[in-house]
Amino acid sequence: MGTVTESPSRLAWRCAEPLHAMVYLVPESAEVYARLGLDPMTGYFAARGAAFGATGPGPVTATFYNFNPALVAGALPAAWDRVTPDQMVDARLEIVDAALTRGLGAETLAGPEVAEAAELARTAALDAVSRPQGRPLFAAHAELPWPDAPHRVLFHAQTLLREFRGDGHVALLVAAGISGLEAIVLHVASGLADSRFLRFTRGWSRDEWATAAEALRERGLVTVGEPADPSEPPPVSLTEEGKRLRADLEARTDVLAEPAYRALGDRGCLRLAELTRPLSRTVVKAGLLDLKGLTAAAAERKP
Repeated sequence: MGTVTESPSRLAWRCAEPLHAMVYLVPESAEVYARLGLDPMTGYFAARGAAFGATGPGPVTATFYNFNPALVAGALPAAWDRVTPDQMVDARLEIVDAALTRGLGAETLAGPEVAEAAELARTAALDAVSRPQGRPLFAAHAELPWPDAPHRVLFHAQTLLREFRGDGHVALLVAAGISGLEAIVLHVASGLADSRFLRFTRGWSRDEWATAAEALRERGLVTVGEPADPSEPPPVSLTEEGKRLRADLEARTDVLAEPAYRALGDRGCLRLAELTRPLSRTVVKAGLLDLKGLTAAAAERKP
């Protein structure tokens, strides 16, 4: 079997993604949310969901997809008694400023590479705005105002591209009959994700996780083992059918995400990847994607 070549558009998304994902994990997030009177998980739901306005839990549960509805309902709409959506949009950019300055340095953020990457990502994101149909979380973020500084522009553009991709992925999961909880169990079964991080931050109990694992086992998608610790859910591994399903979902997600990058063409996508790869590597080495802090915070907050 020949080697599968990664498409330029997927490469562009993957290389830039840490510059977005870090906003959920850096300690600056918890610090800013605490100043506003919010715990880390409530801050997360309010900051990412602020694009919808002062909504209740429904749109967030639907579009974030893999969170326990009770966990979301414990955060929204109560968060809006303390903060406004505009405050949370601003808070997110404040986190980006502080974390990227710490991780990359002010000189790098003001440099030509970040400026060029920002323009490329913005070009793709602005073109994607003409295709909002069926992508509610993307469409909501697309109505937010563009920030000014290049590193903020890069973050916002990657946010749009990420939510564009994510909405397509959710549609495919729904079509495949995979629930939000089952989706993260499959992700853990692939060996590519930390089970404690996903279970705690998404608000699922051991029994709920075990029930989802059993449903996937009955479909022939995973094998289920015996937990070494009775308080933990059973370990899961993908079957060959599970591997095929995940590979198909990822390939089809790539196809649905590709229109967002057409304005760049292959050359522009490769250039965006070339520019963001070293930035993302530095962010990772600086510890901006450390799961421990949010895992601990989520473990203390039960639905």
